[in-house]
Amino acid sequence: GEVLKNLNKFYKRKEIQRLGAENGLDARLFHQAFISFRKYIMESSSVSADLHIILNDICCGFVLLGHVDDLFPFFLRHAKQIFPMLDCMDDLRKISDLRLPPNWYPDARAIQRKIIFHAGPTNSGKTYHAIQRFLSAKSGIYCGPLKLLAHEIFQKSNDANVPCDLVTGEERVYTNEDARQAPHVACTIEMCSTNTPYEVAVIDEIQMIRDPARGWAWTRALLGLCAEEIHICGEPAAIDLVTELMYTTGEEVEVRNYKRLTPLTVLDYALESLDNLRPGDCIVCFNKNDIYSVSRQIEARGLECAVIYGSLPPGTKLEQAKKFNDPDDPCKILVATDAIGMGLNLCIRRIIFNSIVKPTVNEKGEKEIDSITTSQALQIAGRAGRFGSSFKQGEVTTMHRDDLVQLKEILSEAVPPVKAAGLHPTPEQIEMFAYHLPDATLSNLIDIFVSLSQVDGMYFVCNIDDFKFLADMIQHIPLNLRSRYVFCTAPLNRKEPFVCTTLLKFARQFSRNEPLTFDWLCRHTKWPLAAPKNIKELVHLEAVHDVFDLYLWLSYRFMDMFPDAVLVRDIQKKLDNIIQIGVCNITKLIRASQSAAAPGTAEAVSEDFPLSRTKKDARAVSDRHGAASTEALSIAVEAAGLRRAKNLRPSRLGSRQEDLKSYGRGSLANRLLREGLLTQEMLRQLESEWQDQHRNGRYGFGSKRDDQHRSKETGKKRK
Repeated sequence: GEVLKNLNKFYKRKEIQRLGAENGLDARLFHQAFISFRKYIMESSSVSADLHIILNDICCGFVLLGHVDDLFPFFLRHAKQIFPMLDCMDDLRKISDLRLPPNWYPDARAIQRKIIFHAGPTNSGKTYHAIQRFLSAKSGIYCGPLKLLAHEIFQKSNDANVPCDLVTGEERVYTNEDARQAPHVACTIEMCSTNTPYEVAVIDEIQMIRDPARGWAWTRALLGLCAEEIHICGEPAAIDLVTELMYTTGEEVEVRNYKRLTPLTVLDYALESLDNLRPGDCIVCFNKNDIYSVSRQIEARGLECAVIYGSLPPGTKLEQAKKFNDPDDPCKILVATDAIGMGLNLCIRRIIFNSIVKPTVNEKGEKEIDSITTSQALQIAGRAGRFGSSFKQGEVTTMHRDDLVQLKEILSEAVPPVKAAGLHPTPEQIEMFAYHLPDATLSNLIDIFVSLSQVDGMYFVCNIDDFKFLADMIQHIPLNLRSRYVFCTAPLNRKEPFVCTTLLKFARQFSRNEPLTFDWLCRHTKWPLAAPKNIKELVHLEAVHDVFDLYLWLSYRFMDMFPDAVLVRDIQKKLDNIIQIGVCNITKLIRASQSAAAPGTAEAVSEDFPLSRTKKDARAVSDRHGAASTEALSIAVEAAGLRRAKNLRPSRLGSRQEDLKSYGRGSLANRLLREGLLTQEMLRQLESEWQDQHRNGRYGFGSKRDDQHRSKETGKKRK
């Protein structure tokens, strides 16, 4: 007891905390080191003799011989054993010093660049003017946030007889047959070269410099592009930050302001019913299940609709946009996510927000549900009444009357200024860290880098959760650091299990030095694939398309190991066509999915658990369904839940109508996950409990008496 009392006294001493900080132990590391040190002293049978003597002197109260401060050298020695970086802290701090990003680009600093900021809302012509200058230049580079945008500029440029290449993470298209670089290039922003000189560079959607995950790419382009003129396009909210950043490089910013070219009116009434739809309407949902539900209900009214959401391949998005825009096509309604906010030219008369809350990821990488921001609302609403389309003015409203007041408030607020630009550790910096900490995993190296990194107020370090997720996933595979880093920067959605397991297989085979061939990929994806018969099959085809993207992305980084890019691109185009067929028949797929999940519950997806429209509603959903049975939520585990429902006898399924809403239940769990009200860990626990009950013969589809009996049995067990 006396030892513990003195150890705690040591921990609380301000002088000791100060000494710890001087030796590289911040508050978090100091706490962790102390917990480990205390455990070592209290539980170890082999404490060193000198430490034993010091402890004895302190505990016996020999003031002249021992004081708690005398423990510090032993504490520091222990801390260095568990945190090896403490021995080389000065070197690591220098490597992770991110306070002068402009100095990383000496080529750009060697020239005096002219910076022109084209500021304005959506549909104001700001990008058009920047592109006109790009086309008239002797050489130029366009940097955009999406493959679709890069492709559009590539097409526009070549149509104007200005030879232009296309460079994205997954694709290189050269206008010259011998693959010589053309003077102009359109690329996704992560792919821009900071070494090649150009006359003109265009950086589109500059406000994305604040993006928690991708902001670093805009910072790199802004500070590093070697062009005589840099034309920046985006929201006025980014003007001040760009001006400040350019002040540090000694470059002045010329601002050109643009106003919207066509009027945009916020209506005084909500749609309230899908019966009130008109040609040119676009319903915006922030949830794929709502896309399915709304499109099903629209077609039930005898109307055709196009569907666009983020995980669709670019070709399918363009095809759906073309169908909606075609005046001779009977399809006059569009149902879409906020994927329409960028990259697609659409002839929309009226934007209708189905909901004004959206699941988001905060700066810590945690999922939250919150109202859409003014910037997001303006970006989406601004798609209505595009200049040059058949609609000379745009309109915007909501599906529900309650949301309209809040939408008007959101749209009337000023967009908050962009405060900081994103940064990301480079491969070279991580390699230098690894040299000093050879035993640390890549995930730990990144953690240590971020914790030690120093940035000034104009910058922040981007969220690296996706990187760490992949680093942990492939940690057990023997790869050199540079290759491991490349695999961890692969652009994939970690919520897609099939894509993640494919990356794991790619890495494993790569580590054995076995090329990933076309035949291997066909076997793995079971190519050729048929048109989807239900939503689950459509989602799988989208995942396979992402796997092909992943292969193509890796093929440009490891050509010898991913040698069949041409063949893979061919089958990816075929797959895009198959997905297009599925999306064109999406309502049939929804019907098939609902009948497979629970016959007779056609509208369960929309009526049972509608996506909450406000934060208050979100909490209500949580309260309302928080007490839902274990069976109901566990059935939501995608494939498992549907399989169980299929395997049960029809007579058993028919015994209770209220338990037939398994699709609704699945929808609930997916929604709770998406809205951050339920975690994967909670879902796994529910799944485990469901399986326990399943093994005991309780399927969750019995009579009311069975439910009561189960409740009593559970109560007895708890007692």
